[in-house]
Amino acid sequence: MTQIAKTLPDVLVGPLLRRLSPSRLVLWLVASRPLTMQLVLYPEQMGAQTYPLDKSHQCVAIGQHAYIHFIDLSLPTALPTDERIAYDLQVQNTQGEWQRLPDWAPWLCHESEMYPGFVLASRHHRLMHGSCRKPHHNSADGLVRADTWLAERQSTPEEWPAWLLMTGDQVYVDDVAGPMLRAVHALIERLGLVDEQLEGATVDDSQALYSARESYYHREALLPDVTSNAALRERFFGGVKKPVFTSANAQNHLMTLAEMLAMYCLVWSPTPWRLIAVAPPVLGNKETDAYQQEQVVIDDFVAGLPQCARLMAHIPSLMIFDDHDVTDDWNLTADWERCAYGHPFSKRIIGNALVAYLLCQGWGNAPDKLNPLLLQASTLFEGDGPLNASVQDNFIERLLRFQGWEYQVPGTPALIVLDTRTRRWRSEHSPNRPSGLMDWEALMEMQQALLGTESAVIVSPAPMFGVKLIEIIQKLFTLAGKPLVVDAENWMAHRGAANVLLHIWRHSKTPGNYVILSGDVHYSFAYDIVVRRQKQAPHLWQITSSGIKNTFPKQLLNTFDRLNRWLYAPLSPLNWFTKRRKLSIHPRDPDRASAGERLWNASGIGLVSLDEQGYPTDIRQLDVDGGDVVFPPPELSRS
Repeated sequence: MTQIAKTLPDVLVGPLLRRLSPSRLVLWLVASRPLTMQLVLYPEQMGAQTYPLDKSHQCVAIGQHAYIHFIDLSLPTALPTDERIAYDLQVQNTQGEWQRLPDWAPWLCHESEMYPGFVLASRHHRLMHGSCRKPHHNSADGLVRADTWLAERQSTPEEWPAWLLMTGDQVYVDDVAGPMLRAVHALIERLGLVDEQLEGATVDDSQALYSARESYYHREALLPDVTSNAALRERFFGGVKKPVFTSANAQNHLMTLAEMLAMYCLVWSPTPWRLIAVAPPVLGNKETDAYQQEQVVIDDFVAGLPQCARLMAHIPSLMIFDDHDVTDDWNLTADWERCAYGHPFSKRIIGNALVAYLLCQGWGNAPDKLNPLLLQASTLFEGDGPLNASVQDNFIERLLRFQGWEYQVPGTPALIVLDTRTRRWRSEHSPNRPSGLMDWEALMEMQQALLGTESAVIVSPAPMFGVKLIEIIQKLFTLAGKPLVVDAENWMAHRGAANVLLHIWRHSKTPGNYVILSGDVHYSFAYDIVVRRQKQAPHLWQITSSGIKNTFPKQLLNTFDRLNRWLYAPLSPLNWFTKRRKLSIHPRDPDRASAGERLWNASGIGLVSLDEQGYPTDIRQLDVDGGDVVFPPPELSRS
């Protein structure tokens, strides 16, 4: 049994490498107190460079013993590219002595190296990407597999990925195991994370929520009381029989800002787990059985966290939210939005998730754009006692109106990351139908970003070109008035958004090479896409890697895969009834498929290599079983 630390270490989480360039380094970490730090860099052909960070970082207190440090260091001299640069993040202890990173986080260093390191790629030649990392899914962790892959290449930095692209569902705040929720509450108590008042709920504040009998496996009973919880579900979601919003597994849906901040700490670092003792709460027989089964999976997840932390201390990461970072089916329909934002408690839950996303994910993607939001967020935590409810709600209102979560990273090819959640194209026909993943204005901004680029990598959390049969099933449920039942979220579900998207790819000014990286669906696949009967047409590749720690129900996916291959074969007349009939889509068969499968259903992480023209020369999935699944070009995979 792990011994519980009696004193708090200085650093609790991180460092995570975020947006790096030769002249600017952005890092993120969580500490138990405000820190004095300095960064020492060791470029191979240059002497050691020491940079005090007192004027290059912001610090936000999220509890009595928890401080997020946002490090943004501008360098006077550009660092070299395409070589390993070792670094030491030194922390001054309470006695004024400098503590080296290998002393306070030895697990962040590979066995062959004295310090962790990073590589500043001269172009976006290789990208590691994935989504959907659910701690209690019964599989190994794709981030552990990625770290093992990187450990084997410490002496060949030219092979390292330019970025780790985390394309959605980095955390599941709406689908939480009982042992994880218990750890969240233990960490809140140990670090003294912020309390808050809960207007419109059946409990008054966060402490009452944590101690409520229904807090474990029965949180649907803690929803705001509108006559009855059944009436609330009818009002919010048209009678869909799913608890707490619409997630099918939301009995432990996180609600407070402290819960969500604690979750980020617990999924990215082994250190918080060494600070808490997690004992089961008082549960019924059914819940006790579920808790014990989940505990086994969570224990395996925690055992891999040192490697996950090491990966994120070596590869710079870029992130974007999908629904589970906030709540299942987030902004799916106009009716969903009207109902969810129409009650103060449901609006607070969604808002808390956005605040946590800003602090833990969003800022590191685009610090210049998000610094004004970070400055206002810091005012939430001023003073003692619970958060000021009025200040909190006003900030949440600003976040809900904010349009700017998307971002771009210059380079070759250009990297364009889309927000497909907060700028939706609401249905013109019915508020119950799925909204388009991006509205007209957002799509035009994407097109402007593409103009003049010979190649680009586009991160769309949901695949732009998915499995036709599954999209048809989602459409049928939508026509029956039940889009929430099947999570009917795909680019073709909304006629206006689909038509504009397809027009962009058929436009004469977008003739380049475009790789679309996606996640969301819990299986992996790759398509080559050609625009029919058009000169100077773009070359498109839809590459989907999902999930890092999640899979689709095996037998169901096998059935969908087989039917899709039969119903939508290249010569099938059904293809002419789809919105993308003017495109020719050529699936790539995974080389480890045993029966002609085109959808690969296993946890892991994607790896894509690109040539100087942005053409994918190698597409593969690093499986958690230790093997690689390669997606060769269609002409090779057919043979």
